[in-house]
Amino acid sequence: MSDCTDPDVIDVLMVEDDEGDVLMTREAFEYYKIHNRLHVVSDGEQALQFLRQDGPYADAPRPGLILLDVNLPRRSGLEVLAELKQDDELLMIPVIMLTTSQAEEDIVRSYSLHANAFISKPVDFEHFIEAIRQIDNFFLTLVKLPV
Repeated sequence: MSDCTDPDVIDVLMVEDDEGDVLMTREAFEYYKIHNRLHVVSDGEQALQFLRQDGPYADAPRPGLILLDVNLPRRSGLEVLAELKQDDELLMIPVIMLTTSQAEEDIVRSYSLHANAFISKPVDFEHFIEAIRQIDNFFLTLVKLPV
């Protein structure tokens, strides 16, 4: 694991209720030797608590990137996206909608709420971990994020 003080290591928050997708994402981080730290919460309410460093997440780091599923318990990914893009302290964090949804209304709504990208999750393992690698390459290596 990387040094917590390494400025090149970015905290990534994954908001995902499917344990299989979480496992595949962790495996992709390991397989591609992605040194960024992956934090996972399983519903929209926990996501907002994590982002606001509230309750059990008082010591949570501020993520440099959010991977957000559309279909979540308690609060949908679109509700979470709408709320965090209204928050002056959170709106600069890039948000990638990473979801099984391919519904045009979810795509349009995500971008209208200022998502940075909408990616439909590949169903097979090889394509899924490749998608995670490409997200890491683009958003966490190539793109310059605000500090």
